[in-house]
Amino acid sequence: MPRDGQPIAETHVILPDLLHLTGAAVAPAEALLETARARVAAMVTVDGRISGSALEDNQTAAHGLAWLATYVESLRQMHRWAERLAADGKLGEVEQLILQIAFGEYLSQITGGIQMNQAEILRPQDMGLTPEDLRGLSAPEVVTLARAGNTQAARSRLVALMQERRAEITVGATGLEDELEMIREQFRRYAVDKVEPYAHEWHLKDELIPMEVIEELAEMGVFGLTIPEEYGGFGLSKASMCVVSEELSRGYIGVGSLGTRSEIAAELILAGGTEAQKEKWLPGLASGEILPTAVFTEPNTGSDLGSLRTRAVKDDNGDWILKGNKTWITHAARTHVMTVLARTIPDTTDYRGLSMFLAEKTPGTDETPFPDAGISGGEIEVLGYRGMKEYTVNFDDFKVKGENLLGGVEGQGFKQLMQTFESARIQTAARAIGVAQGALDEGMKYAEDRKQFGRALIEFPRVANKLAMMAVEIMVARQLTYFSAWEKDHDRRCDLEAGMAKLLGARVAWACADNALQIHGGNGFALEYKISRILCDARILNIFEGAAEIQAQVIARRLLG
Repeated sequence: MPRDGQPIAETHVILPDLLHLTGAAVAPAEALLETARARVAAMVTVDGRISGSALEDNQTAAHGLAWLATYVESLRQMHRWAERLAADGKLGEVEQLILQIAFGEYLSQITGGIQMNQAEILRPQDMGLTPEDLRGLSAPEVVTLARAGNTQAARSRLVALMQERRAEITVGATGLEDELEMIREQFRRYAVDKVEPYAHEWHLKDELIPMEVIEELAEMGVFGLTIPEEYGGFGLSKASMCVVSEELSRGYIGVGSLGTRSEIAAELILAGGTEAQKEKWLPGLASGEILPTAVFTEPNTGSDLGSLRTRAVKDDNGDWILKGNKTWITHAARTHVMTVLARTIPDTTDYRGLSMFLAEKTPGTDETPFPDAGISGGEIEVLGYRGMKEYTVNFDDFKVKGENLLGGVEGQGFKQLMQTFESARIQTAARAIGVAQGALDEGMKYAEDRKQFGRALIEFPRVANKLAMMAVEIMVARQLTYFSAWEKDHDRRCDLEAGMAKLLGARVAWACADNALQIHGGNGFALEYKISRILCDARILNIFEGAAEIQAQVIARRLLG
């Protein structure tokens, strides 16, 4: 740590031949994953097929497999990130420290226990693995990284460099092309100038994000980033969406999440809409003139969307009449269109009877959130994620035009929604990275400024350790997220990768917020400090877009085939 203005002394904590070590460590981890897959498959296979009931009975093993696969993919992507940087001459000291600490920590957790959350540690034996199965991880490269990669010296050196380079936007090179880094810088400047000075007040007063901010974001192209140019968008990559979501969420998750509504609605229309629906809705979504909200969840269903009860019945004029109750509807009041999932096929009780609607509505206000006939509801008061507000929505013979059945075909709603999950989870992972980075920003600033026992907090090893691990895990989650976005941009199925990015990103965001608050001590518990808001905002990430347990279940099912 630098003290009394002294320059940082050169240290030699980076392991020799680091890229060789990390490259050699990936294969044993992959081999262990394949063994674990076979062990868990044996637990959940009945009569030659994966059994749903057996999967539930062995949930810890199955979800542990999902976490193990997430760790292995993380190590794979971190090594590839370092290889790319090395090829471009950008693998500096910071990046090498991040790489070796990440490998040291994750390899140690794989053998000793993966932290699924604070209370649940996955041990190898939970997946049926034996000491003999773990022998592959006794390779010299793995042992070296596990023993000497994540040391106090490495963590302290990383934090010292972070202090020296405070002006840099990210801790370590991200590996993205220059165009995307220019986009990052643009939105970082906007967040610093127009979001961060006001976000905490919006949160404390439970206020909607001002329309002025939404209009400015619309002018900057946030709502049309990935919508094709032919429909009024910019036709940019999912990676660009990640960068924008990161930096806006770093300022305030509410602002970073505004684009999510348009992203989901546009994906639904692009994948399942008719050409007329695309021409009608996409240009307005791209420009921000049309603000959408997703209306899927019901009070008694949660993640079980297949059992939705809201019904739509066609009237004599060919229009649809909606009846039912929805909950946890984000930004419901002042939006112009609702993507509503409802049951249209009588006598069905599962996903096959569901259809998707583009239900037009009149934007409301705080005083009158739902001015149209046939729709009512109220605000749900929440801990965090307040800038758009959450609502209950009740349909009582609410009319939807016949032309607004998505795709013009009944019974396709759940399939249409499933097609959006990859992008939604990539975007949520990016928001999680932004929240985590915001927590690191606040923790770092407080640790440097706050003095205890005659020293800045950052000079105490356990404080420095927290900051170092925040920076490391943010980069791990970032590389996993960028990889899933890259797969999506290349038209490859990436529900597995997107799920892993969301699973890890949400845990990292919560850990960063929790540790940054701990650095603040009692002040972190005071509402006046920003970190209290960031902690509340971080908590939702493990729940929406697929709770962590559901996410792990989905990943496990894919892995087990």
